[in-house]
Amino acid sequence: MRAAASRSWGVLVAMAAATAHAMAGSAPPAGRYEARLCVATAQADPECGAARVELRRAGQAHIRVSDLLYSLTLHSSQADVVLKHGAMQIDGFTATYEWRGMALHFVDAAKGVRYEVQLGPRQRGRP
Repeated sequence: MRAAASRSWGVLVAMAAATAHAMAGSAPPAGRYEARLCVATAQADPECGAARVELRRAGQAHIRVSDLLYSLTLHSSQADVVLKHGAMQIDGFTATYEWRGMALHFVDAAKGVRYEVQLGPRQRGRP
């Protein structure tokens, strides 16, 4: 009986570890977040600033920095990124991306630019 219980416990621990590992790369819950956006190139140190982020259930992420808006459509490993200033589109590219905990990392390989969006606590209340 103890051997069976020990095996069951081992299976549960392994399942929990696998679940935690899988969740490490998954997006946080949909909602609004205060965030910090850092942008880096090979030639310059990262520049960071405050951002507001809205994650939507349909694989959409909106990152607002002042009057700039990054709209991301998140697919399995790539994101379609559209950058707008007001109503005018000023850039568009496809980037590889990944979630590392509460941070979204994406890269514009063509321009050599790396982005990191570190989410803060989820905001409560209606938008």
